[in-house]
Amino acid sequence: MCLNECEDWEIIRALSEVAGTPLAYDDIHEIRNRLGEIAPTLVQYDSLVETSADVAKVGAKALQAASSGSLTGGPLGLPIKDYYLTDAISRSSATMAKCSREFTHGIVDTQSAALESA
Repeated sequence: MCLNECEDWEIIRALSEVAGTPLAYDDIHEIRNRLGEIAPTLVQYDSLVETSADVAKVGAKALQAASSGSLTGGPLGLPIKDYYLTDAISRSSATMAKCSREFTHGIVDTQSAALESA
């Protein structure tokens, strides 16, 4: 068991032992081999696998059941209205507030622009 620095899989492996159902993987290679058995596309690097129509329909039905909206067939909208203020750290940043004003709302601070061009 790791004490100071651990990779994610090591932490999950240690938690499984504490929970009383230890995982049967002792290194990252065993985990990757198991992932390849369960979902081969996860370990097929540098290749694209087309989604079948049946799988897409199952996903669309699950998405529709989980949401209050309806599927229209049109493009999806962006859920984030102001990228520059998406988390608490960004919202408390003067720089990110300036980015939000200028890039999202189109409000240019003329004093800052004058200082930057001088």
